[in-house]
Amino acid sequence: MKHARMLAAASALPLSMTAINAQESATKRPNVIFIMADDLGIGDLGCYGQRVIKTPGIDSLASQGLIFENAYSGSTVSAPSRAVLMTGKHTGHVSIRGNKGDHDSVLKTHFDYPISTDETLVAEIFKQQGYTTACCGKWGLGGPRSVSAPNLRGFDYFFGYLGQGRAHRYYPTYLWENDQQVMTNEKVYSHDAIIDHALEFLDKHADESFFLYLTPTIPHAELVVPEGELGEYDGMFVEKPFVQKQPLDEFTYASQAKPRATYAAMVSRLDRDVSRVVALLRKKGVLDNTIIIFTSDNGVHKEGGHDPEFFNSNWEYRGIKRDLYEGGIHTPFVMYWPSVIEPGRRSSQIITFWDFMPTMCDILGIKAPKGIDGLSYLPTITGEGRQKQHDYLYYEFHEQNGRQCVIKDGWKLVKLNVNKPENLKWELYNVGMDVDETNNVIELYPKKAAALRKIMQKARTENPVWNFTPDAP
Repeated sequence: MKHARMLAAASALPLSMTAINAQESATKRPNVIFIMADDLGIGDLGCYGQRVIKTPGIDSLASQGLIFENAYSGSTVSAPSRAVLMTGKHTGHVSIRGNKGDHDSVLKTHFDYPISTDETLVAEIFKQQGYTTACCGKWGLGGPRSVSAPNLRGFDYFFGYLGQGRAHRYYPTYLWENDQQVMTNEKVYSHDAIIDHALEFLDKHADESFFLYLTPTIPHAELVVPEGELGEYDGMFVEKPFVQKQPLDEFTYASQAKPRATYAAMVSRLDRDVSRVVALLRKKGVLDNTIIIFTSDNGVHKEGGHDPEFFNSNWEYRGIKRDLYEGGIHTPFVMYWPSVIEPGRRSSQIITFWDFMPTMCDILGIKAPKGIDGLSYLPTITGEGRQKQHDYLYYEFHEQNGRQCVIKDGWKLVKLNVNKPENLKWELYNVGMDVDETNNVIELYPKKAAALRKIMQKARTENPVWNFTPDAP
């Protein structure tokens, strides 16, 4: 049964690839490019079933690499998802558990709450191992005057948006290059500038070991592409124009007459630029020794006029961004490593964003930092060794009255309205059989719900910045 197969933890499939190839690649110190789209739905890619939006570049990587069918993001919104990826800790332990603004009185704008200096970031690990490192795109983990500006947290180079709010504009007044503002005066399409700087970094450092964290803001709202660049999607759809009646600021999105065509064009533009990255690596002769990962920070959005149901953006799952249902946290995850991964593989192995750090440490042959929650999925990649399994997955979310969930052995407990005890609600799903989470069976399996509730209570550490209302006795 497809749904049961998709959501069951599986051991690594045996391969004809030998351990010698993996060892040789480890000796060569593979380059790593982690590409993370913003609010892209798992169903927006052809390799996950999309039939309207064209994504040939990413689909090609998938056909030549490994598709993870059960990959989970770090969170259901941006900042905590990125923090989880960088630290190897889930949202019950990481210092950033939600989108929270941090006002800079000198620059007179909001950035995002800075990630703790007590936590080691994966970029710092790469840097310690002699890699040249860069982040191009959206940072979202601290402003230029904070303790967690990217140049202070393991990145040699940064270009893009430091804060999330201004990333809602694709024609911004300025972008950041390291700790300096680069004035664009609303004349530069930011996505194109981000990709161009990423390509410049790769071109300059191709003869070194490099780690590029490429985080474009496409297809996050607002929905816009440069004038005249809707391509084949222009006129393809019956449109429902989005009209913004409020003044534009960091929390609103511009009107868009053709939201469907624009969303499709944005996804295809991102796909085109993934192909540009691959083409440059091939030209520089380093493609075979480069790991490329493509994913999205959380589930698809429903903002600025985008209708995720129209494109089936959340695939077969219930929920979107900000939900803890599968559609909010199940993410596309494609991994390409030609010297190690045989083409055309698919895996039902459950992996998460907090597994990225220990996996990279495993590939580099070093120990992962203590106190993290992730597990290395290198055995699944190589087909060698025993793949460890998560005992459970835990999420917490600090908007919409607070939400939590625990996933274990195909079961999922969801807690809603955590901070409004009078409206507190518990839901239990057998996601192994009920992938679209339509049947709340908590009344039928009270013992299962009680066991998962105990895990939920133990899965988090208290943090004064991210409080929940205590459960009633």
